[in-house]
Amino acid sequence: MKYLEEFSDPQLARRLLDQIHATVTRPWALMEVCGGQTHSIIRHGIDQLLPEGIEMIHGPGCPVCVTPLEIIDKALEIAAREDVIFCSFGDMLRVPGSKHDLFRIKSEGSDIRLVYSPLDALKIAKENPQRQVVFFGIGFETTAPANAMTVYQAERLGIENFSLLVSHVLVPPAIAAIMESPSCRVQGFLAAGHVCSVMGTREYPALAERFEVPIVVTGFEPLDILEGIRQAVVQLESGRHEVQNAYRRAVPEDGNPVAKEMLRDVFEVTDRAWRGIGSIPRSGWRLSERYRRFDAERRFAVADIHTDESSVCRSGEVLQGLIKPNECAAFGKQCTPRNPLGATMVSSEGACAAYYQYRRLDLLPAGASR
Repeated sequence: MKYLEEFSDPQLARRLLDQIHATVTRPWALMEVCGGQTHSIIRHGIDQLLPEGIEMIHGPGCPVCVTPLEIIDKALEIAAREDVIFCSFGDMLRVPGSKHDLFRIKSEGSDIRLVYSPLDALKIAKENPQRQVVFFGIGFETTAPANAMTVYQAERLGIENFSLLVSHVLVPPAIAAIMESPSCRVQGFLAAGHVCSVMGTREYPALAERFEVPIVVTGFEPLDILEGIRQAVVQLESGRHEVQNAYRRAVPEDGNPVAKEMLRDVFEVTDRAWRGIGSIPRSGWRLSERYRRFDAERRFAVADIHTDESSVCRSGEVLQGLIKPNECAAFGKQCTPRNPLGATMVSSEGACAAYYQYRRLDLLPAGASR
């Protein structure tokens, strides 16, 4: 209960807001990388309390949202097989593929199981040696260690009927890709605290220096986010571009050495496609050669499946911070949580879902900050 109450104190929030208002002398555009931060900002109305010139741009940090359409179609192809038990976290079941989603094929008889840990899938594999068990491993650096540990355990225990469908992506290359875009308007970043709790902060100073942007590591409660914004604005106003850690209660500079060692053993860096964005070089992980036999793409020969994105859904522009969700013509009309066109409306961390859930239903004029 401590962090639920202590980091939502309205008086402290007002004090931080007053400091931000007193600091700002010109417009600034900040991107919060993580979808969890986006939901907190929209839920608590933080973007509406900031000075008029401060724009919060919603970044691509929702793992469900950036999982490419072709990976969803690969999951559907594998899950439809009679000899497969397909395991996934619940937020992936409603993400639309090119024709349908995992819930649909589950209703048609496919054995698709919701699990709360990848180790649950490994247990299922051990209990069902006559079936192939596949876990859908998605996410940023935050969820990767548990998936790596599961593959490590499968190898150690000799559980050969388990495999992992991998769609892991990395934050630093995404920040670089955003900054390299000709249409980029981002002048500072709020980095995701849970990612940095695993990986630490050492990857970010080079990015801050290269692109001359402040990067502030922060958490997810209202006071965390406001303090991150305050530190970023202070840097921008003074012409500095440094990495600051505003989430020290959870993020050491070196991250989690044990988790990082596990990641180095099980995964290797590769190019990775991001939904709505395209391929970003060296922005993801795949299984290393030692564990390659646990790769579901190779085991089920689905690596050649490629799918075009929807021409109606503009989630790619949302993920790049080029538009706000309610600036999409389909938002709240053809695209709703009950009938989503894209993952940003499905995911519990998606920007479109946040705007829909927290009443941001009116279209904004072009170029408006909120």
